[in-house]
Amino acid sequence: MQTRVHFIEELSRLNHDVLAMGTRVEESLRKALEALKSQNVDLAREVKASDELINALQIKIEDQAAVLIATQQPVARDLRELVTVFKMTDNLERAGDHAVHLAKAAIKLAGEPPFRQIDRLCKMAEIECEMIRGAVNAYLNHDADEARRIAAIDDSVDAEHKALVHEILELMRERPEQIERASRLLSTSGFLERLGDHMTNICEAVVFMAEGRHVELND
Repeated sequence: MQTRVHFIEELSRLNHDVLAMGTRVEESLRKALEALKSQNVDLAREVKASDELINALQIKIEDQAAVLIATQQPVARDLRELVTVFKMTDNLERAGDHAVHLAKAAIKLAGEPPFRQIDRLCKMAEIECEMIRGAVNAYLNHDADEARRIAAIDDSVDAEHKALVHEILELMRERPEQIERASRLLSTSGFLERLGDHMTNICEAVVFMAEGRHVELND
């Protein structure tokens, strides 16, 4: 019984750090979004600096999870939860990287007349902030239904990405002198589209954790 109590306490600490990591990733994406909208270079640089904290949290969490697996020999649902932790941290870390890509785009586009397609980037980032928060909450609550709901939101991200690509290609044909700047929007949109995919990966892991079966969401 004492061993079980210790395991639950350690798992609670682990989940506290997972929540902290998810919160930092969401904050980074929100800062990058605001930096893009306001052309705030200093705010964008804060996002780049905070990425080191996200990476440090990933290492801390994965080390804790590895120790629990090695010392507590969890089985069944407990083991699925610890395996899911590694998928959480991997996908959250990559989402943090994509927030940095958005911040870099904000720096490069600052001081120039904005493309109207930036509104689509902003909408994608806003949706993905909801996805990050929802995916982490689904994990913490072992809520497979919420995970499915959050994964479905990625359709909206994909739709915005496809519309942006179409509009930017049209812009390139009409204004070839803007190709370099327009290409930056294309690559940034691609990074944001993949960020949504990482949240879907987390949601799939949550379903596995809660139900013990592998699923593919939002095909």
